[in-house]
Amino acid sequence: MGFAPNAGAADAQSKQWYLDEMRVHEMWKVSTGEGVKVAVIDSGVNPNTPSLKGQVLADEVPKAVAYHSTVDYLGHGTTMAELIAGTGSDGGLQGLAPGAKIVPYRVALAGLKTGSAEMKKTPKSWQAIRAAADTDAKIISMSFGGFVSPQEEEAIKYAASKGKLMVAAVGNAGTGKGTGNIDYPAGYPYVVGIAAVNSSFAVTKFSSYGNYVDLVAPGEGFPGWCDTTFRSYCDKAGTSPATAITAASAALIWSAHPNWTVNQVTRSLIDTASRTWAENDPSKYAGYGFIRPRKVLENAKYDAGAANVDPLAKENGGNLLAKSATSSSATSTPSASATSQARQKTSTGGTSAAGSSAESSNNSNTLWIALGGAAAVLVIGGAGVAVMRARRAR
Repeated sequence: MGFAPNAGAADAQSKQWYLDEMRVHEMWKVSTGEGVKVAVIDSGVNPNTPSLKGQVLADEVPKAVAYHSTVDYLGHGTTMAELIAGTGSDGGLQGLAPGAKIVPYRVALAGLKTGSAEMKKTPKSWQAIRAAADTDAKIISMSFGGFVSPQEEEAIKYAASKGKLMVAAVGNAGTGKGTGNIDYPAGYPYVVGIAAVNSSFAVTKFSSYGNYVDLVAPGEGFPGWCDTTFRSYCDKAGTSPATAITAASAALIWSAHPNWTVNQVTRSLIDTASRTWAENDPSKYAGYGFIRPRKVLENAKYDAGAANVDPLAKENGGNLLAKSATSSSATSTPSASATSQARQKTSTGGTSAAGSSAESSNNSNTLWIALGGAAAVLVIGGAGVAVMRARRAR
C-alpha cells in the first residue's frame, strides 16, 4: 500500500540540492527521459507512492522473475525509482528523468531472512539481470553490491551483448568505514561503477574507491523513504542514490538521441564529465569525473563518436558492447577520448579493488568541477587525502 508523505516530507525536493546545480529545468526543455525504460533491480518498487503513480511498468517484468516486484521489503528500491523517474507529486522526490519509466525487479538482498519462504521465492540478482537483458529496457540500474558468482558474471556479459547500459554502486566501504574495496557487480567488466559526492562536491568518505570507479554523482544530503510504511522520508546517503541519478542522466541523453548505442551514451557521459585531470588518467576516487548530462543536451549536434566502439574497451577487456551496436549506426568517427589509457577490469578476485595504488604525478587533493556558471571544489576522499590516480593494470 502507498501513502502520501507526511507534512515533513514537503521539504523533500528542497533538499534535493543537485537538481538546481545540474540545471534540471534547462535539461527538461530538451529531454525528460521520455521513451526510455530503466530496469531497477533492487528490493522491489512500490508503484503507489505519489511520486511514482503511473511511472512503474509492473506488467513488463518477465513472469519468471516477477515475484512481488511491486512489494518493496526495504523502501530502498522505491527510493531509487523515485530518484530516477519520480514526478515529485504531493511533496514526493523529484526524479531527474520524470519522463522515463521504471520496470521493477525484486531480488534477494540483505533484509530478507536467510532461508525464509520469501528468500526462496525471490529471484537472485543474476536472474533479474539476465531477464532484463531480454526486454526493451535500455538501462539496468543496480544500487547494490556483494554479488560475486559465475552466474552473475555471465548475466552481466549477456546483458552487455544485448547493448544494455549497466550502472552499479561501487559500495560504501570508503575511508570512513573500511578498506575502500569496491563491490560487485560494479567491479565486473561492462558495468559502469558509480561513486558519490556530497553537496560540496566532495567525494564522500563512505564511497569505495579503486580501479573500477568510472563516474561520480550526488549521493549525500538528500532524503529517501525511511521504511516500508512509506509515510515519511529520512536523510539518506550512499553510492546507491548516486547510481540511480546516473541512470537517470543516461535516460535523459538516450531519450534525446534514441538512435545512439550504449557506447555513444556512455562515451557522452564520460567526455562531458567535469574533471581537472587528464581523461586518460582517471582518478581512483572519482573516475572520469562528475556527470553533466546538460553538456550533451545543450548541444543538438553533439558528436558522441563511433556507435560500435566501446569507450571503456581497455577496462572491460572485451568487445561485447562493440558487437552489440547495429551496423547501420556505426558510421561516426571514433572519439579519441576514453579509448586510450584506462583502468582494466578483471573478472576475478572477489570484491577487492585491483590495480596499482601508485600516485599520479599530480597529487593535489583538490579538483575543480564546473557546474553551471560556478566552480565548486571536489575534495577527493576528504580533507588531507592525496589524489591518487588509478593506472591501467599490467
